[in-house]
This record gives sequence, C-alpha cells and structure tokens, in this order.
Amino acid sequence: MKILEVAGLNKHFGGLAACSHVDFHVEQGEILGLIGPNGAGKTTTFNLISGALKPDSGSILFKGCNIAGLNPHEITRMGIGRTFQSVKIFSKMSVFENVLLGHHFGKTKPSDMKGAKKETERILEFVELSEMRDSRAMDLILANQKRLEVARALATEPDLLLLDEVMAGLNPTEVTQVMDLVKKIRERGITILMIEHVMKAIMSICDRIVVLHHGEKIAEGTPQQIVTSKTVVEVYLGEEAYAAS
Repeated sequence: MKILEVAGLNKHFGGLAACSHVDFHVEQGEILGLIGPNGAGKTTTFNLISGALKPDSGSILFKGCNIAGLNPHEITRMGIGRTFQSVKIFSKMSVFENVLLGHHFGKTKPSDMKGAKKETERILEFVELSEMRDSRAMDLILANQKRLEVARALATEPDLLLLDEVMAGLNPTEVTQVMDLVKKIRERGITILMIEHVMKAIMSICDRIVVLHHGEKIAEGTPQQIVTSKTVVEVYLGEEAYAAS
C-alpha cells in the first residue's frame, strides 16, 4: 500500500526549477532512499512534503489525503515527522526536554504530563540517549545531536519519517550505528524516506532508491539497478561505483 504519493511536483525559485514534475511513491513499511548531487532538489522535496515550502503545483498524497500546501504543524499531526540537513535542536534545553516537546506537536497530544514523560523515557532508551537525558543539547557530540533530533521526531508518533542526511559528518562506526537505528525504526512499523550521501548506507538498507538531478527524477529502482545505471553513474556515482557493481 502506498503511504505517500508525489505527483507532478513543481517548485521554482525565480528562474531556478528546484523541483520539476517530480513523481514517486513510498510503500508503507519500506525504506526509500532519495539521492542526487548537491542542488538536485532533495531537501526542497522534503520541505514541500513537510509543509516548510508550498509547491507551485502538483499533489502530495499522504494516506490518500492531499497535504500539498498545508502548514507544518498540520502535517506533523497527520503523521509525518522529519529531521533536518543541518541539526536543528533546542540547544539550551536538556535532551529530555527536547524530546518531551515533540509530544506536544505530535499526532496525539498527551492527556497528561506523566504519560508524556514516560514515553519520552522510552524513546530516549530506544535511541540510546538515556544516560544523557539531563545534558544540554548543545553539549552533545554531533552523532548524539542527530540521535536527539531523530528522538524528537519519533515523539510526534510518525507513520512516515523523513531523515535528511542523518549520517552526514559521522565516522564509519557512527554511520554503522545509525544504520542499525534506522532498521530498528522500520521494525517498529514506521516507514522511512531518507536523503543520504553515504552510499554504503543507502545501498545496504534501502528497498528502493529515487535519483534527482537538477530538480528532475532521472532514475528509480532497487539499489542494484541504481548502482548499475549508466545515467546515475555519469551524473552522480562515478565510474568507481559502476565498476564495483
């Protein structure tokens, strides 16, 4: 079943087409990767889905409802959570407070603070940040700030989670740990759409991949189909990836 369907999505900034007739869908329960060179329109697509930007035209169906043009808080409460390319945390608040705040903007508002706090504890344990619950968010290393942002998104109770370069800037060990976390999130029944430049991660955990270039979709398929696509190799992956496949 398709949880998200993007059709004919267009967004221009002056004369620049950030998204041009973009079409793709996400199946419920899958991990779909969104890749492409810098400036390809990936984050713009996320911003359109999450309501940070309004599309010029096109439709975005989430569980059958057209959400194109809705406000971010409305989309969040419908069941779409997200992280950001540049970490956006409440730096002077504690780790616990950051995640607790997510509950109040989520799909189901907590009926009591005690219940919200219990769920916050469970989420922190899930992302392995329990021991840092009282630390200021700004004092965390980058890898843990990214985990915190994932935790805050999970607190909104998403059915679809948008992950924007959650592995960027991490060392190989941290990348592997985040890959495991993404798999665990999917095991909880949450569908994932992720932007990523770490090809090891994209190729190993994604069920399908969509490739954007200059705001247009140029390829879509399984990781094996993408890595052996001459078009994708020419504009993004490079000959080494093609030879390795």
